Amino acid sequence: MTKANSRTGARLIVDALEANAVDRVFCVPGESYLAVLDALHDSDIDIVLARHESGASIMAEATGKLTGRPGICFVTRGPGATNAAAGLHIAQQDSTPMILFIGQIERGFRYREAFQEMDYGQFFGSVAKWVAEVDDAARVPEIMSRAFYEATSGRPGPVVIVLPEDMLTEETDKVAARGYEQVETHPGLHQMWDLQKRLWAAERPLVIVGGTRWSEKSIRQFSRFVERFNLPVAVSLRRQMLFDHLDPHYAGDVGIGINPALLQRVKSADLLLVVGARLSEMPSQSYTLLEIPEPRQQMIHVHPGAEELGRVYRPEVAIHASPAAFAAALESLQPPHKEVTWADWTASAHVDYLAWSETPPQIPGDVQMASLIAAFRQTLAEDAIITNGAGNYATWMHRFWRFRRYQTQAAPTSGSMGYGVPAAVAAKLQFPERQVIAMAGDGCFQMTGQEFGTAVQFGANIVVVVVDNGIYGTIRMHQEREFPGRVSGTDLINPDFAALARAYGGIGITVTEDADVLPAIEQALAADKPVIVHLKISPEAITPTTTLSAIRAKALAAKG
Repeated sequence: MTKANSRTGARLIVDALEANAVDRVFCVPGESYLAVLDALHDSDIDIVLARHESGASIMAEATGKLTGRPGICFVTRGPGATNAAAGLHIAQQDSTPMILFIGQIERGFRYREAFQEMDYGQFFGSVAKWVAEVDDAARVPEIMSRAFYEATSGRPGPVVIVLPEDMLTEETDKVAARGYEQVETHPGLHQMWDLQKRLWAAERPLVIVGGTRWSEKSIRQFSRFVERFNLPVAVSLRRQMLFDHLDPHYAGDVGIGINPALLQRVKSADLLLVVGARLSEMPSQSYTLLEIPEPRQQMIHVHPGAEELGRVYRPEVAIHASPAAFAAALESLQPPHKEVTWADWTASAHVDYLAWSETPPQIPGDVQMASLIAAFRQTLAEDAIITNGAGNYATWMHRFWRFRRYQTQAAPTSGSMGYGVPAAVAAKLQFPERQVIAMAGDGCFQMTGQEFGTAVQFGANIVVVVVDNGIYGTIRMHQEREFPGRVSGTDLINPDFAALARAYGGIGITVTEDADVLPAIEQALAADKPVIVHLKISPEAITPTTTLSAIRAKALAAKG
């Protein structure tokens, strides 16, 4: 019998979500957490039903990435949990706040290898900030409160909360805790003075920004600092929305396929101010850009996670602070009293970026990626959100699209294929008034393309551009470089993606001629349904700078 004022474990979980201002959860339903689904029925929280747990977890991760608040995902035990691992790994490497709830077997069945039983601490321990199983409904408020703090504090990341099925129907007189307040870490005054002194003495300073825990306000504060000091600013891999690309201080992105001029600029800088970024394998050009452990350049590293400072690179000054708190503290710094000696250095950095990014080259085939970029420049608003997964097709967006505003990019620094479509669904549900474009390769799309059905069901009118070259392009590129002419395991036989869109109840447009690119994008943006634009390009058009045949010929020549 239900006691007066008692709550079930499931009801307490939903109470905690409401207390933390969660308005949407992503899930694939499972019998192991039916009680939570029932409790959600009586709440104002929207339930977005994904087609696959990887799609649900990526939607939650993208929500966390775009809002700075934990994205929420529910999956069932065993297969559901393992399917969700893709989004969890992205959240870890991208420093995204996220909470994954997993239904679990009954407590009395543990340690017998019961149906779909797993040890989630062992399985997720290397990718989650914290994994906890709620063994008593009375502890739900405590564990839920900690989950939100763990996911958002320091370097943000994913948290896994495991929910035994019988605990969810257990009753308690406990109540949900208050909502979390993100823990802020501020730089010390002496560190800011040290930074100012070192900037005054620098001749070739360069700023690199990345990571998470930024906001529109902190971006504005940081931009004012950059303007006052007239500093060149680069962004880390897939963090391009952190700085306006047409700002005269913008130098480009330190990522895959880096501008050679920017690469040389990083190497020749005498001071690097790295804010929020980790400079991991991809932005560091496979750990060759900076010497390890002591960079040749004077390095000032600002990061919200103390464990990141000195982990790979030993900085001259380590500042344990969130980007937001650091940006606020920059208001107190004063530029050099003398004429800034690096004005030409900054101006030339932006000129180099513009030259590198202005005009996409012509490529083999009847459809030009340059025409797609031109169509985007003509039709997309400054606040349009662009998502993508992994593949060479993304190079065109990263190099030639001009990101102007915060919260306009959702892309995995972890290089996870299949990210673009579910991330776009989450972005459109979060910002329904804005244009949302998902970029996907043919291989990338087919990892999670079924989430186009989620878009149709929930009215997320996204535009998915499928760049179809009939191969796993990035892998083929590497294959031709390492084993030229020995094609193995990289060819694809693809469906009619436009017909697939129509089968789901959306709109499909096929583009096989260059003149049709702009009309297709215009039609897609004007539609009142989700759209797939099936863009057929030549497999030879592997990057903006080379072709598959050229890569193969060079590799064969090198092998003699």
